[in-house]
Parts: sequence; C-alpha cells; structure tokens
Amino acid sequence: MALQASQEHFHIPARKVRQFSKAEISNDIKGAMDMGFGFANQSVMRDMAVSYAADAVQAPLTTPTIPGLVQFLQNWLPGQVHVMTAARKIDDLIGISTIGNWDDEQIVQEELENVGYAQPYQDNTNVVLADWSLNFVARTVIRFELGMMVGMLEEARAARVRVNSSEAKRQSAGLNLEITRNLVGFNGYNSGNGNTYGFLNDPGLLPYTTVAATGTSSSTYWSQKTFLEIQSDLLIAINALVVQTQAIVDPEMVDMTLAMATNAYAYLSTTSDFGISVRKWLSDAYPKIRVVHAPQLNAANGTAGAGGGGFYLFADKLNDLSTDDGRTFIQVVPAKFMVTGVEKKAKGYLENYVSCTAGVMAKRPWACVRYSGIS
Repeated sequence: MALQASQEHFHIPARKVRQFSKAEISNDIKGAMDMGFGFANQSVMRDMAVSYAADAVQAPLTTPTIPGLVQFLQNWLPGQVHVMTAARKIDDLIGISTIGNWDDEQIVQEELENVGYAQPYQDNTNVVLADWSLNFVARTVIRFELGMMVGMLEEARAARVRVNSSEAKRQSAGLNLEITRNLVGFNGYNSGNGNTYGFLNDPGLLPYTTVAATGTSSSTYWSQKTFLEIQSDLLIAINALVVQTQAIVDPEMVDMTLAMATNAYAYLSTTSDFGISVRKWLSDAYPKIRVVHAPQLNAANGTAGAGGGGFYLFADKLNDLSTDDGRTFIQVVPAKFMVTGVEKKAKGYLENYVSCTAGVMAKRPWACVRYSGIS
C-alpha cells in the first residue's frame, strides 16, 4: 500500500501571524481556503468574509455594551438640596435672652409681692404697716454638646464630589443644637432632678379651656366652624384675658401674641358672607395682636389631630411697678453656640460645640390664656 504525504496548503510562521482584513479575505478566496476556511461555494465565502471578521464566531469574553453610557450623558445641576427640618418657632414666639454664662447652674428670677392693706385713719390707733414678700423662681441650665471630626482622606474625597465635609458637618452640628434648643423651649427637659420647663408646660400657667363645641356636628375644630364661630372663639379668649388681668391687659394698648397650632392656622382664612376673613377681621379690630403658628401647638393639650391643637393668647410685655423687662415669657439662653475646643490629629481634626439653655419661664402666667380643641 503506497503512502502519500498530506499536502500542506499554507503555512505562516508564528512571528508573522496577524489579523487579516475583510478586503484581503474577500479578494483572495483561494488564499482564504488555503488558510483553512472552507465553504460549500465561493459566493458564500465572499459574503461571510465581507460581514464578519475571522474570529467573529468566538463567544464574547466581555460584558455586552450598555446601549446608553449614562455617565457621558449627565448634566449636573449646581448646588445641593438640604433635607428640610420642621420650623423652629420658639424664638418667633417669645424671643431669646442671652443671660448668664454657660457654666451657670441656675437662672433665678426674683418675685416680689407687696403686702399690706390700708385701714381707716384714727389718731389713737397703731400705724398700719406695709410689707413685702420675696420669692425666687429658679430654672436649671441644661447644656448640650455635639461635635464633628474630619479625616484627611475623607475631606479630599468629599471635595472631589463638590462637598466641603468640614463645613457640612459644622452646619449639621449647629442645626441640631438649634433643633434641641427649640424642643427644650417648648417642652422643657426632664433630667430627673432638674427644673427646666418650656412654653407648653411651665408650672405657673393656668389650665386649658376647651373652645365652644359648635360647627358641623357640634365640633370644636376650626375646620368645621364658620367665620362667626371662629370669631366667637377668639373674642371669648380676648375677653377672658382682659377680665383675668383686671384690665391690666388692654388689647387696644398692649402688644399681644396669638400663638396657635399650625394645623389650624389656615382656617383663619375662613370668610364671612361679606368676603371678610377671620385674619382680616382680627388685624382690623385688634391691630396689636400678631399671629404666630407653631407645629408644637398641634398637640398642645393632647394628640395632634384629635383635639389636642390649641392656642395661647398673651401680652408680650407689660409696664407696671416691676423692675425687670416686663415680659410675660422669657427664654434664657446663656450660650447659643460655643466652640469648646479644636483638636488637631495626625489624620484630621476634631471640634466640639456646646449650646445651653434654661428653657422658658412664664414670668407673668396671669397675662396668658390657653385654649384647646381647635384641631
């Protein structure tokens, strides 16, 4: 049996191996067949050569391309939107008094009462003597702290995404200290042995009175009341304050504040049959009464939305024999924001901040009336 050596159609040295172009394959069908590409006929070879590269039949090794490369199609808006927090209204309601030092333990208000009754004069009787009684109303100073620490790598990477890490953390510390001070201003602080009260729970304040149940289904809610019914609630409160203070608070002479629940504030826009709103009537009839709403009054005397919403009506300031500032309420804040120290570390720096407050004191609780049930 004769042995015949196989014919070598083509050889390319390893050093000369390269990728062939489509043109080379389609223009040299014989050469392509010599390289090992065999087809039933040359026309198929020609069509395939034009459509595919020599290695197109292999399975893909990389992830299929995303149809739209979104990172190349983005347009970034300037700045950052900060997450909003609830409005802090304690300063709007009663102001802020920076008194004392941050290391004080208590803030004390002296309360002086005049004692004595005049008697009919007679030559032979003893002189009737006047006297005084002094009391001390104390509030405990509460200190809160919040700091921030920034590392070198953190700050460098934050800058790459257009964020000043130290500034953002410093703002966060200041904001959170203000939120805490606002909460203490409304609710006080129960530390067990402390004596820190707020606008809503000062022990000297008189009890709440529920507004009249009128409106739809005999409701107390202002959302269910007409113009005349809401007006009546306010007139009752104004009259009660005048009578309670024995005309010391004159709504035509004394600046006053109507502090009310935020969830009932919009109903001051309830109009009469003549198109006049409650708010318009109030500003015209009693121009010295300003209106301030606060979310904390939504639950002034109970649960928000379940009859707990209420309002305060009080005189801002009175001129009498007193030698103080004459205010009905005072918020004492020895230090609103104070840096206690900055520490440089090997990989960054640490800062600490302090805020201290004595809460809110009702210095003249008799110059305030409180009503609930409006929401």
